Amino acid sequence: MSERKEALMRILVGIISGIIWAFWGFLMRVIVIIHFLYVLFANKRNKDLAEFSNSWNTFTYNFMRYMTFTTNKRPFPFTNLGKNKDPVQ
Repeated sequence: MSERKEALMRILVGIISGIIWAFWGFLMRVIVIIHFLYVLFANKRNKDLAEFSNSWNTFTYNFMRYMTFTTNKRPFPFTNLGKNKDPVQ
């Protein structure tokens, strides 16, 4: 695909992925509070919440790279989300 077509495609990808990102961002704010309270009372991290947060971080990183023309690899939902995730420690 030519650079001009790819640049125009970013508008569509940005709108679709941006809606997902905004919704997911709101959900992440709620999860941060829940996870904080969980750690405070249980004295340990919840692995599932940490994995979900890691998916958010990966999506945000890939979305920003695509929208700033750092890469032509389209973000989720146009590609697999979990392909480049770092492991949770």
